[in-house]
Amino acid sequence: MVHRVLFWSGFGVAVRFWQLGLEMRPFFTKGSLWAYPIFAGVGASFGYWLQGVDERQTAMLEERKQIILEKRARKAARDAEKAAA
Repeated sequence: MVHRVLFWSGFGVAVRFWQLGLEMRPFFTKGSLWAYPIFAGVGASFGYWLQGVDERQTAMLEERKQIILEKRARKAARDAEKAAA
């Protein structure tokens, strides 16, 4: 989880660098240093949210996989009963 949050924090800072580069402004001035933690925080928040989405989707897929496997097992048992009868 931490790696995803750190990655997106770095991505937020990179977006700030990109923004200043497009505007052709200096990267480090006293007046604009406050924005870097904001961009990093927004990126970290997105990474944290994305981690939660990933965990929920993985849990849902695992649950559906178990349901399908149980359904296949029941069908195989019914088919075996019909073949034996």
